[in-house]
Amino acid sequence: MWTWTQWQDWLSRQRENVRQRLVRGPVGAAFFEFLSFGIKQGWACIFGGLLLALILLTHLFYPEGAPISRYDFFVVAAVLIQIALIATGLESLEEAKVILAFHIVGTAMEVFKTGAGSWIYPEESFLRIGGVPLFSGFMYAAVGSYLARVWRIFDFRFDRFPPLWLQGLLATAIYVNFFAHHYTLDIRNVLFVATVLIYGPCVVWFRADRDHRPMPLVIGFGLVALFIWFAENIGTLARAWTYPGQESVWKLVSPAKFGSWYLMIISFVLVALIHRHREGQDAEKPADREPG
Repeated sequence: MWTWTQWQDWLSRQRENVRQRLVRGPVGAAFFEFLSFGIKQGWACIFGGLLLALILLTHLFYPEGAPISRYDFFVVAAVLIQIALIATGLESLEEAKVILAFHIVGTAMEVFKTGAGSWIYPEESFLRIGGVPLFSGFMYAAVGSYLARVWRIFDFRFDRFPPLWLQGLLATAIYVNFFAHHYTLDIRNVLFVATVLIYGPCVVWFRADRDHRPMPLVIGFGLVALFIWFAENIGTLARAWTYPGQESVWKLVSPAKFGSWYLMIISFVLVALIHRHREGQDAEKPADREPG
């Protein structure tokens, strides 16, 4: 039986064979890079993608009178997926620790937010804390899993990477505001401005094929938030959870939720912590090394 390293070597050889067949000039090179970008993004989303697929498929086909509820099935399935990712080497133990931390942080927020009436979980389950089924934490963990994997798969490099202590302060302020704005002034707009000031100068360099390409980090945050918002619409359509106004008839998730996901900086900071031993307190600039 092949080891994961052998599988990686085999996949790399197949990828290079495809590249040699497709790339016959600048147009072919651009097409292959675009194709490679999409495949790598899908590979990075494997945990969240599988979980979202299960949510949709069980909404359509989960049998009535099953031995366990649909929500509890999600918990079992998510644990098995996570074990498989670690066992096959697709996820490192360091990444898994960060994902576990994000699961705990997300579950704590879920307990508070459901208590405040921000959203509800309409189905019954055994594995739950108050009104929150335990599978909900895995949805936050999916974000952490994606960020951890995309960082490694695309070989991220950064220009003007903010100090981690500053990022940590911002992440803490954002997380506290998620709770505190129910009782005091909502400083979300201030936090948006702080995010732009701190991350605005930063450029992330990613490698889809052989060369690193630049992107402003705040645009990357925006794209991640947009696709999470898309996933939320699928999740609510499949009745995994519902927002106020969706109880009887499904409607599009409020675009305001896009802003909430944009401010989930804590996930990025947690993942950055596991890379600091390679990139130091400030991430290495691509000019310091030969890209590709």
